[in-house]
Amino acid sequence: MAIAQVLVKQYGVCVYQDGTRTLSSVNTAYVEPVKEYVAQNYNLSVIDKALEKGFVTEVEYRETIAYTAN
Repeated sequence: MAIAQVLVKQYGVCVYQDGTRTLSSVNTAYVEPVKEYVAQNYNLSVIDKALEKGFVTEVEYRETIAYTAN
C-alpha cells in the first residue's frame, strides 16, 4: 500500500496537536510514518504536550522521540 504524505501530515495533527485521534485509531500502515514525520517536523515541546495531555502513551512518545536521532 502506498503511503499518502498528506494523510501522514493530517494524522500527525489529529494525534499530536488536536488529540482528536489516537495512534491506535490510525491505519496501521501509517503509524510509523506518522511518528517519524512528527519527530522530524514538530518541536519537542509539541510532542511533550501530546504526552502530557494523554494524546499519546509513554511508549508511543518514546518511539516517536527515537526518530529524532535518525
